[in-house]
Amino acid sequence: MARSWATFGVDLHLEPTGPHLRRGLTDALREAVRSGRLPSGTRLPSSRSLAVDLGIARNTVADAYADLVAEGWLTARQGSGTRVAERRVVPPSGAAPPRPERRRPAYDLRPGTPDLGSFPRAEWLRAARRALTAAPSDALGYGDPRGRVELRTALAGYLSRARGVRADPERIVVCAGFAHGLRLLTTVLRARGVRTIAVDSYGLDEHWRLLAAAGLAMTALPVDERGTETGLLKGAGAALLTPAHQFPMGVPLHHDRRAAVVDWARHTGGLVLEDDYDGEFRYDRQPVGALQGLDPEHVVYLGTASKSLAPGLRLGWMALPPDVAEEVVAAKGGVDTSGVLDQLTLAEFITSGAYDRHVRAARTRYRRRRDALVAALTAHAPAIRVTGIAAGLHAVLRLPPGTEEAVVRAAAYQGLAVDGLTPRYRHPDAVTESFDALVVGYGTPPDHAWSGALDALCAALPFGENGSGIPFPG
Repeated sequence: MARSWATFGVDLHLEPTGPHLRRGLTDALREAVRSGRLPSGTRLPSSRSLAVDLGIARNTVADAYADLVAEGWLTARQGSGTRVAERRVVPPSGAAPPRPERRRPAYDLRPGTPDLGSFPRAEWLRAARRALTAAPSDALGYGDPRGRVELRTALAGYLSRARGVRADPERIVVCAGFAHGLRLLTTVLRARGVRTIAVDSYGLDEHWRLLAAAGLAMTALPVDERGTETGLLKGAGAALLTPAHQFPMGVPLHHDRRAAVVDWARHTGGLVLEDDYDGEFRYDRQPVGALQGLDPEHVVYLGTASKSLAPGLRLGWMALPPDVAEEVVAAKGGVDTSGVLDQLTLAEFITSGAYDRHVRAARTRYRRRRDALVAALTAHAPAIRVTGIAAGLHAVLRLPPGTEEAVVRAAAYQGLAVDGLTPRYRHPDAVTESFDALVVGYGTPPDHAWSGALDALCAALPFGENGSGIPFPG
Protein backbone atom coordinates (compact mmCIF):
# COMPACT_ATOMS: atom_id res chain seq x y z
CA MET A 1 0.00 0.00 0.00
CA ALA A 2 1.42 3.42 -0.98
CA ARG A 3 2.21 5.79 1.89
CA SER A 4 0.17 8.99 2.01
CA TRP A 5 2.05 12.22 1.21
CA ALA A 6 0.65 13.62 4.46
CA THR A 7 2.90 11.34 6.51
CA PHE A 8 6.16 12.47 4.92
CA GLY A 9 8.61 14.66 6.85
CA VAL A 10 8.00 18.26 7.91
CA ASP A 11 6.01 20.87 6.04
CA LEU A 12 7.89 23.40 3.90
CA HIS A 13 6.11 25.91 1.70
CA LEU A 14 8.04 26.70 -1.51
CA GLU A 15 6.98 28.14 -4.86
CA PRO A 16 9.62 27.36 -7.52
CA THR A 17 9.32 29.80 -10.43
CA GLY A 18 10.79 30.04 -13.92
CA PRO A 19 11.08 27.61 -16.83
CA HIS A 20 13.84 25.53 -15.23
CA LEU A 21 12.48 23.57 -12.26
CA ARG A 22 15.82 22.80 -10.62
CA ARG A 23 16.95 26.45 -10.82
CA GLY A 24 13.55 27.68 -9.60
CA LEU A 25 13.67 25.32 -6.61
CA THR A 26 17.25 26.31 -5.81
CA ASP A 27 16.36 30.02 -5.96
CA ALA A 28 13.28 29.53 -3.76
CA LEU A 29 15.29 27.66 -1.11
CA ARG A 30 18.12 30.19 -1.22
CA GLU A 31 15.69 33.11 -0.75
CA ALA A 32 13.94 31.34 2.15
CA VAL A 33 17.32 31.03 3.92
CA ARG A 34 18.47 34.55 2.99
CA SER A 35 15.28 36.19 4.30
CA GLY A 36 15.39 34.28 7.56
CA ARG A 37 12.20 32.30 6.86
CA LEU A 38 14.35 29.19 7.29
CA PRO A 39 16.51 29.97 10.34
CA SER A 40 19.98 28.51 10.88
CA GLY A 41 19.86 24.90 12.02
CA THR A 42 16.42 24.17 10.52
CA ARG A 43 16.20 20.58 9.32
CA LEU A 44 14.77 20.36 5.81
CA PRO A 45 12.47 17.62 4.58
CA SER A 46 14.11 14.63 2.96
CA SER A 47 14.45 14.86 -0.80
CA ARG A 48 11.82 12.14 -1.13
CA SER A 49 9.32 13.98 1.10
CA LEU A 50 9.78 17.35 -0.57
CA ALA A 51 9.56 15.79 -4.02
CA VAL A 52 6.22 14.20 -3.13
CA ASP A 53 4.91 17.50 -1.66
CA LEU A 54 5.91 19.47 -4.77
CA GLY A 55 4.97 16.80 -7.26
CA ILE A 56 8.41 16.71 -8.89
CA ALA A 57 11.19 14.18 -9.35
CA ARG A 58 13.27 13.26 -6.33
CA ASN A 59 16.51 13.82 -8.28
CA THR A 60 15.51 17.46 -8.89
CA VAL A 61 15.24 18.07 -5.15
CA ALA A 62 18.47 16.18 -4.43
CA ASP A 63 20.33 18.21 -7.05
CA ALA A 64 18.97 21.51 -5.66
CA TYR A 65 20.07 20.49 -2.14
CA ALA A 66 23.52 19.58 -3.48
CA ASP A 67 23.87 22.96 -5.21
CA LEU A 68 23.04 24.83 -2.01
CA VAL A 69 25.38 22.66 0.08
CA ALA A 70 28.17 23.51 -2.35
CA GLU A 71 27.33 27.22 -2.04
CA GLY A 72 27.33 27.07 1.75
CA TRP A 73 23.63 27.72 2.28
CA LEU A 74 22.95 24.19 3.54
CA THR A 75 24.88 21.44 5.29
CA ALA A 76 24.44 17.70 4.87
CA ARG A 77 25.73 15.11 7.33
CA GLN A 78 25.14 11.39 7.50
CA GLY A 79 22.47 10.67 10.08
CA SER A 80 21.42 14.29 10.68
CA GLY A 81 19.91 15.10 7.31
CA THR A 82 20.07 18.39 5.43
CA ARG A 83 20.01 21.56 7.51
CA VAL A 84 20.29 25.31 7.02
CA ALA A 85 23.89 26.40 7.60
CA GLU A 86 24.82 28.89 10.32
CA ARG A 87 24.91 32.40 8.83
CA ARG A 88 23.90 35.99 9.53
CA VAL A 89 20.40 36.85 8.33
CA VAL A 90 20.31 39.98 6.14
CA PRO A 91 17.07 41.93 6.69
CA PRO A 92 15.04 42.68 3.54
CA SER A 93 15.63 45.98 1.79
CA GLY A 94 13.73 48.83 3.42
CA ALA A 95 13.14 46.98 6.67
CA ALA A 96 13.28 49.05 9.83
CA PRO A 97 16.45 48.58 11.87
CA PRO A 98 15.99 46.32 14.90
CA ARG A 99 15.06 48.14 18.09
CA PRO A 100 17.58 47.92 20.87
CA GLU A 101 16.33 45.71 23.67
CA ARG A 102 15.17 47.67 26.68
CA ARG A 103 16.98 46.73 29.82
CA ARG A 104 14.71 44.77 32.09
CA PRO A 105 14.60 45.96 35.68
CA ALA A 106 16.23 43.71 38.25
CA TYR A 107 13.14 44.03 40.47
CA ASP A 108 9.51 44.73 39.69
CA LEU A 109 7.20 46.26 42.29
CA ARG A 110 4.47 47.38 39.92
CA PRO A 111 1.03 46.20 41.05
CA GLY A 112 -1.29 43.90 39.19
CA THR A 113 0.54 40.58 39.02
CA PRO A 114 0.90 37.79 41.60
CA ASP A 115 4.03 35.73 42.20
CA LEU A 116 3.89 33.60 39.06
CA GLY A 117 6.58 31.31 40.40
CA SER A 118 4.17 30.13 43.08
CA PHE A 119 1.58 28.89 40.61
CA PRO A 120 0.48 25.45 41.88
CA ARG A 121 1.72 23.49 38.89
CA ALA A 122 1.53 20.01 40.39
CA GLU A 123 -1.97 20.49 41.82
CA TRP A 124 -3.15 22.13 38.60
CA LEU A 125 -1.78 19.25 36.53
CA ARG A 126 -3.54 16.70 38.73
CA ALA A 127 -6.79 18.65 38.44
CA ALA A 128 -6.35 18.87 34.66
CA ARG A 129 -5.90 15.11 34.37
CA ARG A 130 -8.98 14.40 36.48
CA ALA A 131 -11.05 16.98 34.60
CA LEU A 132 -10.01 15.75 31.16
CA THR A 133 -10.60 12.12 32.10
CA ALA A 134 -14.13 12.88 33.30
CA ALA A 135 -15.06 15.34 30.54
CA PRO A 136 -17.65 14.18 27.98
CA SER A 137 -16.55 14.32 24.37
CA ASP A 138 -18.99 17.12 23.57
CA ALA A 139 -17.14 19.34 26.06
CA LEU A 140 -14.51 19.81 23.36
CA GLY A 141 -17.00 21.43 20.99
CA TYR A 142 -17.71 25.14 20.54
CA GLY A 143 -19.72 25.22 23.72
CA ASP A 144 -22.21 27.41 25.57
CA PRO A 145 -21.32 31.13 25.32
CA ARG A 146 -21.84 31.35 29.08
CA GLY A 147 -18.96 28.90 29.62
CA ARG A 148 -18.82 25.32 30.81
CA VAL A 149 -21.57 24.42 33.24
CA GLU A 150 -19.05 22.62 35.47
CA LEU A 151 -17.15 25.86 36.05
CA ARG A 152 -20.26 28.01 36.42
CA THR A 153 -21.62 25.60 39.03
CA ALA A 154 -18.32 25.50 40.93
CA LEU A 155 -18.07 29.30 40.86
CA ALA A 156 -21.64 29.76 42.09
CA GLY A 157 -20.89 27.63 45.15
CA TYR A 158 -17.48 29.16 45.85
CA LEU A 159 -18.53 32.79 45.41
CA SER A 160 -21.56 32.29 47.64
CA ARG A 161 -19.44 30.70 50.36
CA ALA A 162 -16.34 32.87 50.18
CA ARG A 163 -17.54 36.26 48.90
CA GLY A 164 -21.25 36.42 49.79
CA VAL A 165 -22.28 36.55 46.13
CA ARG A 166 -25.84 35.48 45.32
CA ALA A 167 -25.44 33.70 42.01
CA ASP A 168 -27.13 31.02 39.96
CA PRO A 169 -24.99 29.06 37.46
CA GLU A 170 -27.43 30.13 34.75
CA ARG A 171 -26.59 33.79 35.47
CA ILE A 172 -22.81 33.39 35.50
CA VAL A 173 -20.89 34.11 32.29
CA VAL A 174 -17.27 33.06 31.92
CA CYS A 175 -15.03 35.52 30.09
CA ALA A 176 -11.35 35.90 29.19
CA GLY A 177 -10.46 38.20 32.09
CA PHE A 178 -11.76 41.47 33.51
CA ALA A 179 -11.09 43.59 30.42
CA HIS A 180 -13.04 41.17 28.23
CA GLY A 181 -15.95 41.23 30.67
CA LEU A 182 -15.90 45.02 30.80
CA ARG A 183 -15.95 45.26 27.00
CA LEU A 184 -19.01 43.01 26.88
CA LEU A 185 -20.72 45.15 29.51
CA THR A 186 -19.97 48.40 27.68
CA THR A 187 -21.73 46.91 24.63
CA VAL A 188 -24.75 46.19 26.81
CA LEU A 189 -24.67 49.64 28.42
CA ARG A 190 -24.50 51.42 25.07
CA ALA A 191 -27.39 49.34 23.76
CA ARG A 192 -29.39 50.37 26.83
CA GLY A 193 -28.78 54.02 26.11
CA VAL A 194 -26.20 54.63 28.83
CA ARG A 195 -23.82 57.44 27.89
CA THR A 196 -22.13 58.27 31.22
CA ILE A 197 -20.49 55.96 33.74
CA ALA A 198 -19.18 56.96 37.15
CA VAL A 199 -15.66 55.85 38.08
CA ASP A 200 -13.36 56.51 41.02
CA SER A 201 -10.98 59.47 40.86
CA TYR A 202 -8.24 56.93 41.49
CA GLY A 203 -8.27 53.69 39.53
CA LEU A 204 -6.65 51.96 36.56
CA ASP A 205 -6.05 53.95 33.38
CA GLU A 206 -6.49 50.85 31.21
CA HIS A 207 -10.11 50.58 32.30
CA TRP A 208 -10.74 54.28 31.61
CA ARG A 209 -9.31 53.94 28.11
CA LEU A 210 -11.56 50.95 27.48
CA LEU A 211 -14.63 52.90 28.62
CA ALA A 212 -13.67 55.89 26.50
CA ALA A 213 -13.13 53.67 23.46
CA ALA A 214 -16.68 52.37 23.94
CA GLY A 215 -17.97 55.95 23.70
CA LEU A 216 -18.84 56.35 27.38
CA ALA A 217 -18.25 59.65 29.17
CA MET A 218 -16.94 59.38 32.73
CA THR A 219 -17.77 61.15 35.97
CA ALA A 220 -14.86 60.92 38.42
CA LEU A 221 -16.03 60.28 42.00
CA PRO A 222 -13.90 61.58 44.89
CA VAL A 223 -12.21 59.06 47.20
CA ASP A 224 -11.47 59.52 50.90
CA GLU A 225 -10.80 57.39 53.97
CA ARG A 226 -14.34 55.92 53.73
CA GLY A 227 -13.90 54.90 50.12
CA THR A 228 -15.79 56.32 47.17
CA GLU A 229 -17.99 59.37 47.73
CA THR A 230 -21.39 58.67 46.19
CA GLY A 231 -22.80 62.18 45.93
CA LEU A 232 -21.93 62.58 42.24
CA LEU A 233 -23.63 59.37 41.06
CA LYS A 234 -26.67 61.36 39.96
CA GLY A 235 -26.69 61.65 36.19
CA ALA A 236 -24.68 58.50 35.54
CA GLY A 237 -26.28 55.39 34.07
CA ALA A 238 -23.72 53.00 35.56
CA ALA A 239 -20.84 52.95 38.01
CA LEU A 240 -17.55 51.00 38.01
CA LEU A 241 -16.34 50.50 41.60
CA THR A 242 -13.95 48.41 43.71
CA PRO A 243 -15.98 48.28 46.96
CA ALA A 244 -14.07 45.59 48.90
CA HIS A 245 -10.63 47.17 48.41
CA GLN A 246 -10.60 50.47 46.53
CA PHE A 247 -7.90 50.43 43.90
CA PRO A 248 -5.32 51.71 44.49
CA MET A 249 -6.07 53.45 47.82
CA GLY A 250 -6.88 50.19 49.55
CA VAL A 251 -9.84 51.27 51.67
CA PRO A 252 -13.15 49.36 51.77
CA LEU A 253 -16.35 51.18 50.89
CA HIS A 254 -18.04 52.31 54.13
CA HIS A 255 -21.34 50.54 54.87
CA ASP A 256 -23.31 53.81 54.63
CA ARG A 257 -21.94 54.38 51.15
CA ARG A 258 -22.55 50.77 50.14
CA ALA A 259 -26.21 51.31 51.01
CA ALA A 260 -26.21 54.62 49.12
CA VAL A 261 -24.84 53.00 45.96
CA VAL A 262 -27.48 50.28 46.05
CA ASP A 263 -30.25 52.85 46.68
CA TRP A 264 -29.05 54.90 43.71
CA ALA A 265 -29.15 51.83 41.47
CA ARG A 266 -32.63 50.84 42.61
CA HIS A 267 -34.15 54.29 42.18
CA THR A 268 -32.53 55.15 38.86
CA GLY A 269 -32.24 51.74 37.22
CA GLY A 270 -28.49 52.22 37.09
CA LEU A 271 -26.11 49.29 36.96
CA VAL A 272 -23.17 48.88 39.37
CA LEU A 273 -20.12 47.04 38.00
CA GLU A 274 -18.27 45.58 40.99
CA ASP A 275 -14.62 44.78 40.33
CA ASP A 276 -13.60 42.30 43.06
CA TYR A 277 -10.03 42.11 41.81
CA ASP A 278 -8.31 40.75 44.95
CA GLY A 279 -11.11 39.88 47.33
CA GLU A 280 -9.43 36.66 48.53
CA PHE A 281 -6.48 38.43 50.13
CA ARG A 282 -7.09 40.10 53.48
CA TYR A 283 -4.84 40.19 56.54
CA ASP A 284 -5.79 42.49 59.40
CA ARG A 285 -9.54 42.73 58.99
CA GLN A 286 -12.64 40.62 58.67
CA PRO A 287 -13.60 39.72 55.10
CA VAL A 288 -15.61 42.39 53.31
CA GLY A 289 -18.41 40.70 51.41
CA ALA A 290 -19.32 41.53 47.84
CA LEU A 291 -21.60 44.50 47.24
CA GLN A 292 -23.54 42.25 44.87
CA GLY A 293 -24.94 40.35 47.85
CA LEU A 294 -26.98 43.44 48.80
CA ASP A 295 -28.78 43.64 45.47
CA PRO A 296 -28.01 41.03 42.79
CA GLU A 297 -30.64 42.62 40.52
CA HIS A 298 -28.67 45.85 40.11
CA VAL A 299 -25.03 44.83 40.71
CA VAL A 300 -22.80 42.93 38.30
CA TYR A 301 -20.05 41.04 40.10
CA LEU A 302 -16.77 40.61 38.19
CA GLY A 303 -13.93 38.37 39.36
CA THR A 304 -10.93 36.65 37.79
CA ALA A 305 -8.22 34.09 38.45
CA SER A 306 -5.57 36.69 37.56
CA LYS A 307 -4.49 37.54 41.14
CA SER A 308 -5.32 34.28 42.87
CA LEU A 309 -3.67 32.05 40.24
CA ALA A 310 -2.21 33.69 37.11
CA PRO A 311 -3.38 36.21 34.50
CA GLY A 312 -2.13 33.92 31.73
CA LEU A 313 -5.07 31.59 32.35
CA ARG A 314 -7.33 34.28 30.84
CA LEU A 315 -10.25 33.24 33.02
CA GLY A 316 -12.78 35.64 34.50
CA TRP A 317 -16.44 35.53 35.41
CA MET A 318 -19.48 37.72 35.84
CA ALA A 319 -22.48 37.11 38.11
CA LEU A 320 -25.28 39.01 36.38
CA PRO A 321 -28.89 40.10 36.86
CA PRO A 322 -31.21 37.93 34.73
CA ASP A 323 -31.91 40.48 31.98
CA VAL A 324 -28.27 41.60 31.84
CA ALA A 325 -27.12 37.98 31.58
CA GLU A 326 -29.15 37.51 28.41
CA GLU A 327 -27.78 40.71 26.90
CA VAL A 328 -24.17 39.80 27.77
CA VAL A 329 -24.56 36.37 26.19
CA ALA A 330 -25.90 38.01 23.04
CA ALA A 331 -22.97 40.45 23.01
CA LYS A 332 -20.51 37.61 23.51
CA GLY A 333 -21.76 35.70 20.45
CA GLY A 334 -22.86 32.17 19.80
CA VAL A 335 -19.88 30.22 21.16
CA ASP A 336 -17.64 30.09 24.19
CA THR A 337 -14.51 32.24 24.00
CA SER A 338 -12.48 30.75 26.85
CA GLY A 339 -10.40 27.57 26.70
CA VAL A 340 -12.53 24.58 27.63
CA LEU A 341 -9.70 22.57 29.21
CA ASP A 342 -8.72 25.41 31.54
CA GLN A 343 -12.36 25.93 32.48
CA LEU A 344 -12.77 22.27 33.34
CA THR A 345 -9.51 22.27 35.26
CA LEU A 346 -10.47 25.33 37.32
CA ALA A 347 -13.84 23.75 38.09
CA GLU A 348 -12.08 20.63 39.37
CA PHE A 349 -9.50 22.77 41.21
CA ILE A 350 -12.30 24.55 43.07
CA THR A 351 -14.52 21.57 43.86
CA SER A 352 -11.59 19.44 45.07
CA GLY A 353 -10.61 22.08 47.64
CA ALA A 354 -7.25 22.76 45.97
CA TYR A 355 -8.23 26.37 45.23
CA ASP A 356 -8.97 27.11 48.89
CA ARG A 357 -5.70 25.52 49.97
CA HIS A 358 -3.77 27.55 47.42
CA VAL A 359 -5.44 30.83 48.41
CA ARG A 360 -4.75 30.24 52.12
CA ALA A 361 -1.09 29.47 51.42
CA ALA A 362 -0.78 32.51 49.16
CA ARG A 363 -2.44 34.72 51.78
CA THR A 364 0.16 33.67 54.33
CA ARG A 365 3.03 34.27 51.92
CA TYR A 366 1.83 37.70 50.85
CA ARG A 367 1.19 38.75 54.43
CA ARG A 368 4.84 37.95 55.25
CA ARG A 369 5.92 40.12 52.35
CA ARG A 370 3.67 42.95 53.44
CA ASP A 371 5.02 42.77 56.99
CA ALA A 372 8.58 42.81 55.66
CA LEU A 373 7.74 45.88 53.55
CA VAL A 374 6.34 47.76 56.53
CA ALA A 375 9.27 46.77 58.75
CA ALA A 376 11.83 47.88 56.14
CA LEU A 377 10.14 51.25 55.68
CA THR A 378 9.88 51.78 59.43
CA ALA A 379 13.61 51.13 59.79
CA HIS A 380 14.93 52.98 56.73
CA ALA A 381 12.33 55.60 55.81
CA PRO A 382 10.22 56.35 58.90
CA ALA A 383 8.79 59.53 57.36
CA ILE A 384 7.03 57.48 54.66
CA ARG A 385 3.42 56.69 55.53
CA VAL A 386 2.15 53.32 54.30
CA THR A 387 -1.59 52.88 53.68
CA GLY A 388 -3.99 50.38 52.16
CA ILE A 389 -2.25 47.35 53.62
CA ALA A 390 -5.08 45.53 55.42
CA ALA A 391 -5.79 43.52 52.27
CA GLY A 392 -4.69 42.98 48.69
CA LEU A 393 -1.31 42.75 46.99
CA HIS A 394 -0.16 46.37 47.02
CA ALA A 395 0.42 49.33 49.29
CA VAL A 396 0.39 53.10 48.82
CA LEU A 397 3.50 54.93 50.05
CA ARG A 398 2.83 58.62 50.76
CA LEU A 399 5.79 60.77 49.71
CA PRO A 400 6.86 64.31 50.59
CA PRO A 401 5.22 66.82 48.23
CA GLY A 402 6.96 67.25 44.91
CA THR A 403 9.09 64.08 45.15
CA GLU A 404 7.10 61.47 43.20
CA GLU A 405 8.87 61.79 39.84
CA ALA A 406 12.31 61.97 41.45
CA VAL A 407 11.67 58.83 43.51
CA VAL A 408 10.48 56.89 40.44
CA ARG A 409 13.66 57.93 38.61
CA ALA A 410 15.80 57.00 41.61
CA ALA A 411 14.09 53.61 41.75
CA ALA A 412 14.87 53.04 38.06
CA TYR A 413 18.52 53.85 38.79
CA GLN A 414 18.42 51.13 41.47
CA GLY A 415 17.08 48.65 38.88
CA LEU A 416 13.58 48.80 40.36
CA ALA A 417 10.34 49.23 38.40
CA VAL A 418 7.68 50.99 40.47
CA ASP A 419 4.68 53.18 39.62
CA GLY A 420 4.00 56.68 40.79
CA LEU A 421 0.40 57.36 41.76
CA THR A 422 -0.40 60.32 39.53
CA PRO A 423 0.53 59.30 35.96
CA ARG A 424 -1.38 56.04 35.79
CA TYR A 425 -3.89 55.94 38.62
CA ARG A 426 -5.35 59.47 38.89
CA HIS A 427 -8.23 60.21 36.53
CA PRO A 428 -7.73 63.33 34.39
CA ASP A 429 -11.06 64.73 35.65
CA ALA A 430 -10.41 63.91 39.31
CA VAL A 431 -11.61 66.55 41.77
CA THR A 432 -9.81 64.96 44.72
CA GLU A 433 -6.72 66.91 45.77
CA SER A 434 -3.61 65.35 44.28
CA PHE A 435 -0.67 64.14 46.35
CA ASP A 436 2.61 62.33 45.76
CA ALA A 437 2.84 58.58 46.34
CA LEU A 438 4.09 55.26 45.04
CA VAL A 439 1.83 52.29 44.36
CA VAL A 440 3.97 49.32 45.41
CA GLY A 441 2.92 45.81 44.42
CA TYR A 442 4.44 43.12 46.60
CA GLY A 443 3.03 40.17 44.70
CA THR A 444 5.25 40.08 41.63
CA PRO A 445 8.82 39.33 42.86
CA PRO A 446 9.62 35.70 43.59
CA ASP A 447 10.50 34.91 47.19
CA HIS A 448 14.24 34.81 46.54
CA ALA A 449 14.17 38.36 45.11
CA TRP A 450 12.00 39.99 47.75
CA SER A 451 14.76 41.20 50.08
CA GLY A 452 16.69 42.66 47.14
CA ALA A 453 13.57 44.48 45.95
CA LEU A 454 13.07 45.97 49.41
CA ASP A 455 16.69 47.16 49.55
CA ALA A 456 16.32 48.85 46.16
CA LEU A 457 13.07 50.50 47.23
CA CYS A 458 14.51 51.86 50.46
CA ALA A 459 17.57 53.17 48.62
CA ALA A 460 15.29 55.20 46.33
CA LEU A 461 13.12 56.78 49.02
CA PRO A 462 13.67 60.20 50.61
CA PHE A 463 14.50 60.30 54.32
CA GLY A 464 13.79 62.79 57.07
CA GLU A 465 10.66 64.03 58.80
CA ASN A 466 9.27 66.41 56.17
CA GLY A 467 7.12 63.68 54.66
CA SER A 468 5.31 62.71 57.84
CA GLY A 469 1.72 63.48 58.53
CA ILE A 470 0.62 63.83 54.91
CA PRO A 471 -3.20 63.95 55.16
CA PHE A 472 -5.51 61.67 53.24
CA PRO A 473 -6.94 63.52 50.25
CA GLY A 474 -10.53 64.56 50.64
